[in-house]
Amino acid sequence: MTQKTYHYNPELKQRRRPIKAFKHFRNLIANKEDTSQVFKVIEALNGDSFQKSFLKFANSERGQQRLAERRYLPPLLDDHNWLRSLPDGSLGRAYVEFMSREGLTAQGLVDEYATSEIDRDFGDEDMNLYGDRLRDTHDMLHVLTGFGRDALGEASVLGYSYAQHGGPGVIFIAYGAAWEVRKSAPKGAPVLKSIHEARRIGKAAQDIVYHDLMELLPMQLDAVREKLGIEMPTKYHEVHAMMRDNGIDPYGVIGAEPVATTVAA
Repeated sequence: MTQKTYHYNPELKQRRRPIKAFKHFRNLIANKEDTSQVFKVIEALNGDSFQKSFLKFANSERGQQRLAERRYLPPLLDDHNWLRSLPDGSLGRAYVEFMSREGLTAQGLVDEYATSEIDRDFGDEDMNLYGDRLRDTHDMLHVLTGFGRDALGEASVLGYSYAQHGGPGVIFIAYGAAWEVRKSAPKGAPVLKSIHEARRIGKAAQDIVYHDLMELLPMQLDAVREKLGIEMPTKYHEVHAMMRDNGIDPYGVIGAEPVATTVAA
């Protein structure tokens, strides 16, 4: 049973600035590794959607459990020695292998947010903690859903996230990036359908933000997917197969090639 009730604060609603959002989106298309542009687009378009998502979380039993823990995730997720000690096939092992392979760290995403110069202090410690939790579980979603870090994979993860948290900025980037990928994909490749499918999967699945990661990380990856109700996508992999059959690198169709910007511990 929830112990505290959180209420809507109209003073936290931000004005939507579509022109600014489009400018930052074009910067993102020029270099998809510039994650700060993602944050700027979302900040320009999301209005009060973040607060609404927070209220749903904070007024739930699981949400209040997570808030009561006061757990800051980056040090936990960057303890790669501990994660490697978890059982073969576990979510934790899959996550550390993904992060190491991609040259990423949880702290690296925190630092990327800092470079965006967006003021993410909502004047409420619980809202800030929720925002951190959304940010810090992003790469975990790649592992759980099977979407890669290519442009369509990132867009599909955002489609999945939109289904769970909302946000006009999030879905704008998802479909905008997919449309750019579509320009390079073979005719008939289900690029936009990958976003549609990701949204459907996200809507049907439980939100990992509500769950205790300390419980999930040692579990087998397939068991976590089953627990959260995460269905594996098909359209995304169809696009990749069609691209490769036509000599197109799915990781090279938008902006720069993937670059390791952080060093895994």
